[in-house]
Amino acid sequence: MVRLGTGIGWRPEIADAVERMPGVDWVEVVAENLCPGHLPESLVRLRERGVTVVPHGVSLGLGGAERPDEGRLAALAERAEALGAPLVTEHIAFVRAGGPLTASARLEAGHLLPVPRTRDALDVLCENVRIAQRALPVPLAVENVAALISWPGEEMTEGQFLYELVERTGVRLLIDVANLHTNHVNRGEDPAKALAELPVEAIAYVHVAGGVEKDGVWHDSHAHPVPRPVLDILTDLASRVTPPGVLLERDEDFPGAGELERELTAIREAVRAGTRTRGPEPVAEGPRGTAAEAVRGAAAGQAPEAPGTVGEAEEAEEAGERVRERVALAQTALLSALVAGTPVPEGFDRTRLGIQARALAAKRAGVVAKVAPELPAVLGTAYRPAFLSYAQTRPMRGGYRQDALDFAEWALLSGGLAEGRAERELREWWLDRSGPAPRRRSRVARVARMGRVLMRR
Repeated sequence: MVRLGTGIGWRPEIADAVERMPGVDWVEVVAENLCPGHLPESLVRLRERGVTVVPHGVSLGLGGAERPDEGRLAALAERAEALGAPLVTEHIAFVRAGGPLTASARLEAGHLLPVPRTRDALDVLCENVRIAQRALPVPLAVENVAALISWPGEEMTEGQFLYELVERTGVRLLIDVANLHTNHVNRGEDPAKALAELPVEAIAYVHVAGGVEKDGVWHDSHAHPVPRPVLDILTDLASRVTPPGVLLERDEDFPGAGELERELTAIREAVRAGTRTRGPEPVAEGPRGTAAEAVRGAAAGQAPEAPGTVGEAEEAEEAGERVRERVALAQTALLSALVAGTPVPEGFDRTRLGIQARALAAKRAGVVAKVAPELPAVLGTAYRPAFLSYAQTRPMRGGYRQDALDFAEWALLSGGLAEGRAERELREWWLDRSGPAPRRRSRVARVARMGRVLMRR
């Protein structure tokens, strides 16, 4: 087990502050934001000083119905090797749905969505984790996610689900105590109960982050100070086991270095407070009590035996594909309701689903504004309401840069959003970026169509 110590999420906006910050033992970086051959100089300097750097993936979608994409796995492996990382981390979530398993268009969430805690979803997750483990050069740890919504018909608690995942795959856990708090506020789940059921000996490290409550819903924003309830959960966890590492996450609205250092100090104090109340380190037995017995019994009952014949192997493979199809249909129905305005699947809370849909659209608007700052500059105050209107029924279909192009095209064709100079600037921006040479035919058709519309106006 790697002892990491106290760390902070490295982001370009606070890179200089992190380099100067005392007591930072390690940093975590979003894997997809790195180019292995051109690492940021700040990260290079930190590594030269002996600071451990851990890549944290956000796009694999290990909880999705499809098997992990080989290209994404290879990219994550390359980043781990470039950083000399002792492990890599990802999420227990799905980020896309649709595609061949459902014979429907692929949908992108642009967000980490919770998987249902069911046997089907667990079977798929376990196989996906094993695939990732085989492809990665270092150990994998997976993170519990925050959720605004609950799946109907769940069969396990979060602690039971995570325990069995570890039991069946040997994967390590990245426990986010802020996400436990989020699920407590939004879903009524007791964080102490979740910690009691966890296989704490499998914890690789811990995330700590801030959020904000609006209208009774907790948003895991990573843009606010760490609240006392989150620190209390960290203390509870530290009373059960010494976390190998603890890391402060901050992704937006970065405060000054002094405030970040104070938050790191509060995190260290929370860990020490828990350590003072703890007896001997627990024996690696997994969850305790009735829930543990139920989970262990279920794990034993679910452990697949090696097929004895070719026919049995084929039957097992067919059964596994049917499980994936069931999970795919359920996830596609949910994601379509969130990003394409289709009907809410049966059993979901419509109000909460609406909140989640609006949150996803707002996140898309914010990210698109960052990757294409020309759009809000051209449209001014009309940008955000226009984007939210666009996003209601138009799913993201190819990442945020493509989303920016699709929005600009929609804005030009809708009429009334950009006029005069703004219209000319937006049209020139779109034409300059609307497609590479291999897609020239479709690009020409789209340009011609837009030209006809604009000429009629």
